[in-house]
Amino acid sequence: MLHIKNLDDGLEVFKALGSELRINVIKLLLENGEMNMNELASNLGITNGAMTSHIKKLEQAGIVQVLTEHGGHGNQKLCRVGVDKVLVEIEADETENEKNIYNTELQIGHYSDYNVYPTCGLATAKALVGEVDDPRYFAHPDRINAGILWFSRGYIEYIIPNLLPSATKIDQITLSLEISSEAPGVNSDWPSDISFILNDVKIGTWTSPGDYGDVRGIFTPDWWFPNWNQYGLLKMIVINRKGTFVDGLKISDVNIYQFNLDYKSTIRFRFEVADDAENVGGLTIFGSSFGNYNQGIKVRISYSPM
Repeated sequence: MLHIKNLDDGLEVFKALGSELRINVIKLLLENGEMNMNELASNLGITNGAMTSHIKKLEQAGIVQVLTEHGGHGNQKLCRVGVDKVLVEIEADETENEKNIYNTELQIGHYSDYNVYPTCGLATAKALVGEVDDPRYFAHPDRINAGILWFSRGYIEYIIPNLLPSATKIDQITLSLEISSEAPGVNSDWPSDISFILNDVKIGTWTSPGDYGDVRGIFTPDWWFPNWNQYGLLKMIVINRKGTFVDGLKISDVNIYQFNLDYKSTIRFRFEVADDAENVGGLTIFGSSFGNYNQGIKVRISYSPM
């Protein structure tokens, strides 16, 4: 997801999307997954030079990713769409005072509690942690370095570091992470109801569409199995005074002030696939060494004086 926080920051994106030809480039890439420059130019009836210029605009806007593939006939540029959504904030949230922001990032192996069921497992950038489908390995010391974890049902919980200045209260919490469902093998049509729980209170549920493996994730290591999860969707979860949102869409009326969080509060955030969910399709979380986004769980906390 590409998050544009104000209209001025979105100028390059608006310019990139303001061309029918570039829209057709995006459509072709969505249809085919990956294409090289020659294939795109041939399909659209333009020169390679003109196509290079259009791709450069889309790449600079963060919409298209360009990868270099090494082959027997030299290097070629492969293009793919790098975002699933573009979120534009027309009206700025008054809680987002840049002077009162605390940012942190959790590695996905730094969970504080879990209760998971097979299919399940986790891996670092170099190897699997123990054996798959054995929940005992979620307690293995190497889990701290995990770059991917998955389970079919259950939960994983994190303690968000709270290092706010004294005598401040929390007005908004934003989390950003790459997630998908967990299917046997991969299946892009495998819905899963993933619930978000803050300090034991369910703040909302988002349904993941599937578990993706059509192309290798940009950061997924070469040793990773080709018929396993390759990448997810970058989702942004926000809880503020107005309620709880995923990618700007409201999913519940539960708001931040119901929790009375301040600089001394413990903040526990849980991702859960419940046994009684309508779609029990599992959960995969991608860290900085897997998937399409070079990040763990990014957290942004807006605060103000008490």
